[in-house]
Amino acid sequence: MTATQTESTTADGAITPEQFEVEARAFLEAHAERRPEETFVWGQGSENVSLFPERSPEQQAADLAASRAWSQQVFDAGFGWITGPVEYGGRGLTTDFQRIWGRVAAEYQTPSLSIYGIGLGMVAPTILAHATDEVKAAYLRKMWRGDIVACQLFSEPSSGSDLASLQTRAVKDGGEWILNGQKVWTSGAQVSDIGEIICRTDPDLPKHRGLTGFVVDMHAPGVEVRPLRQMTGGASFNEVFFTDVRVPDSHLLGDVNGGWTVALTTLMNERAAIGGGGGGVGLPTSTRLIEVAKATGTNTDPLVRQQLAEIVINDRVAGYTNRRAMAKIAQGQLPGPEMSLAKLSLTANMVRTYEALSSMLGPKLVVDTGEWGTYAWTQFLLGVPGMRIAGGSDEVMRNIIGERVLGLPKEPAPK
Repeated sequence: MTATQTESTTADGAITPEQFEVEARAFLEAHAERRPEETFVWGQGSENVSLFPERSPEQQAADLAASRAWSQQVFDAGFGWITGPVEYGGRGLTTDFQRIWGRVAAEYQTPSLSIYGIGLGMVAPTILAHATDEVKAAYLRKMWRGDIVACQLFSEPSSGSDLASLQTRAVKDGGEWILNGQKVWTSGAQVSDIGEIICRTDPDLPKHRGLTGFVVDMHAPGVEVRPLRQMTGGASFNEVFFTDVRVPDSHLLGDVNGGWTVALTTLMNERAAIGGGGGGVGLPTSTRLIEVAKATGTNTDPLVRQQLAEIVINDRVAGYTNRRAMAKIAQGQLPGPEMSLAKLSLTANMVRTYEALSSMLGPKLVVDTGEWGTYAWTQFLLGVPGMRIAGGSDEVMRNIIGERVLGLPKEPAPK
């Protein structure tokens, strides 16, 4: 073995982390610009701190086109689904290689791939774990290449965070299922090609046991997507109506009436994604918050300083907890109730953040004085309630942590 081979490949010809990084950097140098050093200067650049994108349909279409083109280019170069099974389009490498790609790619300016966050972070792992071989072959490669977008269809108007009480029905009809019902708060449904849906297939069974999961074509006859206007002014969420929508039997996820297990797989991955800041949703940088304090003259206020310190400390601790959970996933285990802790930690720190902003900005937080970097925080403030519901409400997260982590008795069922 030559010196070059020792550095680049193992004895059996497998790529080493060192060679992978060389390849990744060469690809990015050829196809992207290096990210300039970012320095935050008060009063300069964008003051946008909104939690959810507020795009026009035209902006959304342009962003999706750019994201798709970049995702396809990355995938075709071998840097798309780095850890995925080779038979479904992955590269079959370990998470160490994924971390290398993430670290190197962060040095370059590339289109955001957040539109694929739900599909790749929540739906794809569920398809890989529970779908038929036909469905895995049909969708996984396309999802990871960016050819298609996927959404999650769980919540319903009358169910809230009680997923097991959902009422959307699926009735068997020969080799197909006929779906009727309504879903709500579905992110990205307006641009999605497929969706993961949980339906009630046996109303006579206990509510957790009569559910079944499916992969549904979002372009099928009978699927109607309507945007939901948020109090931020944007429409990041949708309600989706299903009227006699036909789904092939091959598109089952898991067993008939075994949808609760399927849903838990998705929910744990969802909380892992949200808790880890997946999909581009996370806390504003501590630098920006500190600059708010300086600009408002509250940086010497001991109470404000304590509020800022608590935000930084809790964010750091949550990061360590998330790493432990990610290590578990890297070992091939499903994410567990610790993901509820990650999600709750994120939203709790969002609440701390807007409480600190209220202390620093006062009336400027809710009245537009025209001063840079003040009223813009309203978009963050109005987005936090949505985040406290997404992926399961704070109250549901506390119940999960209390019962499954701390071993506390379950809450008494309503009579």
